[in-house]
Amino acid sequence: MKRQCFLIGRFRNASTLQLFIASTLSLAPFAFAEPVPSAKEILDSARMLESRQQIDLQGQLRENEIVIPFRLTQTGPIIRYAFSNPDQVLRLRLGENNSRLDVVTGSGAENFAASQLNQKIRGTGITYEDLALKFLYWPNAKLAGEENVRTRSCWKLQLRAPSRQSQYSNVVLWIDKTSGALMRMESYDWNGQLAKRFEVVSAQKIDNRWFLKQMRVEELQPGTTKVQSRTYLEIKK
Repeated sequence: MKRQCFLIGRFRNASTLQLFIASTLSLAPFAFAEPVPSAKEILDSARMLESRQQIDLQGQLRENEIVIPFRLTQTGPIIRYAFSNPDQVLRLRLGENNSRLDVVTGSGAENFAASQLNQKIRGTGITYEDLALKFLYWPNAKLAGEENVRTRSCWKLQLRAPSRQSQYSNVVLWIDKTSGALMRMESYDWNGQLAKRFEVVSAQKIDNRWFLKQMRVEELQPGTTKVQSRTYLEIKK
């Protein structure tokens, strides 16, 4: 694939998920003063670029027979996920030092309770914490080297949770060296076991820009290497 920008989900996202969700993000090429940037520089650049996007896309979460449509919009640092049946709107604000996930109702917006972040989204393998992208703000990230993911040359970063508020003790990220796109993420539980794996499967070109087409999220059975569920984040044209 040519050296062009990817739009991914982190969920952002994405996304992971935006995903990575999240996240679904369009990142411009990185530019660093030094040949080998620090982990902090890589994350700082990724967060800055994420907060500049203008996006309006339709997508879905799919796990076996479960299909959950959603609309993803972004205006600068504000990202909105709108689900239906039942209606639910989540708003993610990407700040300089932290992210904030809100539930939006007719009476306003309320901060999503930290105690509920590890809940799964409508029975899928994706949690609200995955949507919140708080791992991008964890301090003391380390650059663990360089690896290829689906032919893309990536920086490999290791991040440790600053407290037990997260369901994850450690997160490993693979970030595209050219575009800054999050290509893969592995999340580990507090026993040091791999709990969840996120990976970009494919991309697509929409209006002359690269967007995430499909991201796979695998949830592992605790204490084993057996995959107990697979959820797909898919963006439609």
